[in-house]
Amino acid sequence: MGEQKVSLVNDEQAMQQFVKKLLRDMQAMEYMLDHDWFESDMIRIGAEQEMCLINTRTYKPTTIAMEALDLMKEHDWVETELAKFNLETNLTPRVFEGSCLSDLETENREKLQIISQNLHTLGSELVLTGILPTLRKYDLEFSNLTPKKRYFALMEAINKQLIGSAYELRLSGIDELLVRHDSPLLEACNTSFQVHLQVSPADFVGMYNISQALAAPVMAIAANSPIVFGKRLWHESRIALFQQAIDVRTTHNHMRERSPRVNFGSGWLDQSIMEIYREDIARFRVLLSADVDEDSIDLIGKGKVPKLRALQVHNSTVYRWNRPCYGISDNGKPHLRIENRVLPAGPTVLDEVANAAFWLGAVIGMHEAVPDIRKELSWEDARDNFVKAAKFGIDSKFNWFGEKKISACDLVLEELLPLARKGLESRDVRKKDIKRYLDVIEQRAKKHMNGARWQLRAFTKLTKEVSRDEALSVLTASIVKNQAENQPVHKWKMPEASDLVDYRPTKLLVDEFMSTDLLTVQKDDLIDLVAELMNWKKIRYIPVEDSKGNLCGLVTSRTLLRYFINKTKLNGKECHSVKEIMINDPITIGPKATILQAMKIMRKHKIGCLPVIQEEELIGVITEMDFLRISGRLIERSENEEQ
Repeated sequence: MGEQKVSLVNDEQAMQQFVKKLLRDMQAMEYMLDHDWFESDMIRIGAEQEMCLINTRTYKPTTIAMEALDLMKEHDWVETELAKFNLETNLTPRVFEGSCLSDLETENREKLQIISQNLHTLGSELVLTGILPTLRKYDLEFSNLTPKKRYFALMEAINKQLIGSAYELRLSGIDELLVRHDSPLLEACNTSFQVHLQVSPADFVGMYNISQALAAPVMAIAANSPIVFGKRLWHESRIALFQQAIDVRTTHNHMRERSPRVNFGSGWLDQSIMEIYREDIARFRVLLSADVDEDSIDLIGKGKVPKLRALQVHNSTVYRWNRPCYGISDNGKPHLRIENRVLPAGPTVLDEVANAAFWLGAVIGMHEAVPDIRKELSWEDARDNFVKAAKFGIDSKFNWFGEKKISACDLVLEELLPLARKGLESRDVRKKDIKRYLDVIEQRAKKHMNGARWQLRAFTKLTKEVSRDEALSVLTASIVKNQAENQPVHKWKMPEASDLVDYRPTKLLVDEFMSTDLLTVQKDDLIDLVAELMNWKKIRYIPVEDSKGNLCGLVTSRTLLRYFINKTKLNGKECHSVKEIMINDPITIGPKATILQAMKIMRKHKIGCLPVIQEEELIGVITEMDFLRISGRLIERSENEEQ
């Protein structure tokens, strides 16, 4: 889509004209397939690298993509992505043989180095990870959309399809995330390393089906996206997050099925790539149109290869995890590709190329060893495995050939690595490269360690020592450091809180700092219940809310003490309910305020608790203990620096 001058379809006539072009593209595609126009004597590979941009001091996202691109105008291989804190590079397509994998790694590292050098002048750095740990919900506000027409058109088009009132994220892992958002920009959380494999039309059905079957084990061993907004969720949370970020469906009191635009598919292929395109046109309305000057059928009649622009624009708005792609090679012949969108960015360039080598080799190796995977594995098992891999990553257990149940690590070690090795050897890939990259996959499986598991273990360890925000900052700093050294993730050490010397929480927002796991009561609750709760949980403040979650008041240890001193009587009247002793109009703060502002308010009013509200709804609490923890950490850091 990035190469197309796309726009929102604003009227019926424009829509009909674009659909006519789309249908003619389909006819042209079918004609070219039937008459052997496609390149079939060459196999190439390619890749796209997505990345996040972060501030070098805070390790938070920084929205400087457009400024960075201005510094790199001479490099046409670096492009914008959906959000201002993302960039993408296109890597050179190369013949799948010899040193292609090590050349891919070298090119990627060199391009990332150029980007990194330019980012440093802007006080920024790049990081490769499926989802950036320090990303915050408000980083996904519409103001951070990259200011390009095609992105505005895409966002508006998706919003027009929305059935409900908002987009919803619902994920459960170690933690749980239930949150609403007003924009599909949530999609920008995800960064990936997209690998392309050119496939001949005769092999497309078999190899696409194999790619679908391999999606689960490849994702399991490569997972690197377990943390979203400080919550530990799925090992590859990108899968659910991407689908839900642009899911325009909502719940109903009926059972009608609607497919999400981000999907795994609905069954095995039987005949050709055309089945996918027909399915996508049938199920998903056109979101965008484009200025399509060519008439593909007319060009076919003249013996010329059409670009199929309308088909490519529509295909770019349907997000299959294994996406079919049409292109034209430098020799003028059309070709087909499978784009693997399952692989996350990171943890290092070496890890990424190892993931690519594993997938590419396994697809080729299995295609040679298994004539028809549909006879070995049911579609339902392939789809079930995909969801398991997204949720549990390297800890998954799969349904495999012959009704076998097998762990992800055992499947990789016992069956898929040997196939991948044979597949790469059959393409005459350099032996030392095969060993270099597949050894990375082997060690991950043997040590039961990939990017997702490393992040989960590291973050869990850090949160027991420091605040959530500091833990996320330390985690991200450690990822950046390890990436620079290009050591594969199975060799990474667990980070220490002291690794991040310069932690600066002064610009922290209340939303990042507040406690959200709240203990609350309601107006009619017994005072004795409140006293017991505060005693049991060793807390000094309890907010009072109504049945809708709106803040009504606040009970403090001081109000309780006053109550008991007066022997259960206030104003000569015996009290029983919370509403009779609570502070009716407690001082509050909003989530977008800074912690310095919160500190000044608490100091000015001599209070120890600030309820955080958003449109009257209670969403969090800040107490003096939160500030004490941060102050303690800063003092510890200061002492360590002096020593």
